[in-house]
Amino acid sequence: LTGAGITYILKNYAAMARNSTENLIPDKISPHCLRHSKAMHLLQAGVNLVYIRDILGHVSIQTTEIYARADSKQKREALEKTYASVLPVTEVKNPSWEKNPELKNWLKSLGH
Repeated sequence: LTGAGITYILKNYAAMARNSTENLIPDKISPHCLRHSKAMHLLQAGVNLVYIRDILGHVSIQTTEIYARADSKQKREALEKTYASVLPVTEVKNPSWEKNPELKNWLKSLGH
């Protein structure tokens, strides 16, 4: 099975998934996108970068370090942890953006 064959199969299954749930799969998807997503999920779960390198089959840890760039969630959590003593405690049950479908779609588009 070639890289092109894997891409072909992935695009077919992505199209089928989109037919059942419209916004489930992004318009642009590739095997690399899946690898990157899995690497980020492993990193967010606290898996050591050396293990992620081995899973991805990278020869050099420098290649894998690309995934070590902190995402927005990790940055926010680090700041909250660092400044927990000075940040006000708030509980927002229904954020205003949840009530605005146009804003939600725009926010989702930023990740693609």
